[in-house]
Amino acid sequence: MASRPTATARRSAGARPFLKWAGGKRQLLAQFAPLYPDRVERFVEVFTGSGAVFFDVQARFVPGECALLDHNEELVNCYRVVRDDVERLLPLLAKHGARHGREHYYRVRAQQTANLDAVQRAARLMYLNRTCYNGLYRVNSRGEFNVPMGAYARPRILDEALLRAASGALRGATVEAADFREAAAYARRGDFVYLDPPYVPLSPSSSFTSYTRAAFTTDDQRGLADVYRELDRAGCLVMLSNSATPLVRELYAGFRIERVTARRAINSAGAKRGAIDELVVLNY
Repeated sequence: MASRPTATARRSAGARPFLKWAGGKRQLLAQFAPLYPDRVERFVEVFTGSGAVFFDVQARFVPGECALLDHNEELVNCYRVVRDDVERLLPLLAKHGARHGREHYYRVRAQQTANLDAVQRAARLMYLNRTCYNGLYRVNSRGEFNVPMGAYARPRILDEALLRAASGALRGATVEAADFREAAAYARRGDFVYLDPPYVPLSPSSSFTSYTRAAFTTDDQRGLADVYRELDRAGCLVMLSNSATPLVRELYAGFRIERVTARRAINSAGAKRGAIDELVVLNY
């Protein structure tokens, strides 16, 4: 089994998230590291998003196999293209960078993804992600990306070294468009499984769950807790992030619950952005 390395040599390749994503865990990795299992042979991430935990686990443990699941098909396509076809992706991103401006942004945003091939779709998502407001991914009821352009003086749309490193880290990883209820089908006894769902809102006005056309409801949170227990019974090592709310404590009563501190990245009022507590639920 792959054990925790004592040196940082495995980090030299520089693989890290190549997308901005609401709720991304990059800022929490130092707090997560002591909470990881001592050994990781196989890793499964559900609600992959920016993949920050995947890249961190990959660097620390070099697991033999990884499975990344997310219900956002555009995101899954992007990961697959970075994994399998990064050299075709790079020139398309360079073209977006050369043409970037208000007119180009809204022309690209209006494109119908059904008319694009996989690499063009990935380039579109990455370009919009790098240039839209706050790096949000949000769609309307028709499934159309509707985030306005952000105010960036020099957005870095193409980072060849980063994308090639990410491609190397993803090589051999299974990437699937899957609902969280399917997680148990991808996990085996002894796997380290990380779940990072849309959080239980801290208040009625703080909810942000429209990454796809369907919102993540309280019933979904309860269904996820059932999946967590199913993974626990299957002998997986399970780690889950969520908000520090009474509902989360109720849903995961009986499991180990740790508190971490994150900086709020999305709020309509800048004054309300700041350090907040989050919970990490562990079954080991």
